[in-house]
Amino acid sequence: MELVDLENHPLADKYPVRLPVWWCRTGESGPHPDVDGCTGKTVVLRFEKQFGRIERIFAKLMRAPRELRRPLLDKNSVLWELCNGQRTFADVCELMNSTFHEEVSPVVHRTHAGIQVFIGLNVMRFVDHIDQIDWSTKPGEVPQGQNLSETITFETDIEQRDGD
Repeated sequence: MELVDLENHPLADKYPVRLPVWWCRTGESGPHPDVDGCTGKTVVLRFEKQFGRIERIFAKLMRAPRELRRPLLDKNSVLWELCNGQRTFADVCELMNSTFHEEVSPVVHRTHAGIQVFIGLNVMRFVDHIDQIDWSTKPGEVPQGQNLSETITFETDIEQRDGD
């Protein structure tokens, strides 16, 4: 199926890429394209919580967790895996369309909207060229400046695959 105006989209030749954030795969494999680094498993993002002075006191009293886990839905998990900085926005749209068909229609708009949510969370960005990426996009790595616990209390798949 031909994707309308994809070649004319201003982001068609840009590369969506994950920023440094701890992430893993978990659960069973769902629908996904047959490309390197894409499993169809649920992706979970982990963030260190940043507390203010008063919040820190209440967090200690309430024994609040020091991290936030954000599991992604199936289509966003596949989108996350595809946005490794090695595929253009046009490539990602084609793969999302071939995997989910009318579930993501109109695919260009829906894919762009999904990436914009990630950009709003400060976990993804667009680059013009692959050689602009000088950070790791691999799973299971604690980003510099974050103090996440090494102990993980849920089932994780942090195996690094080709295409991560």
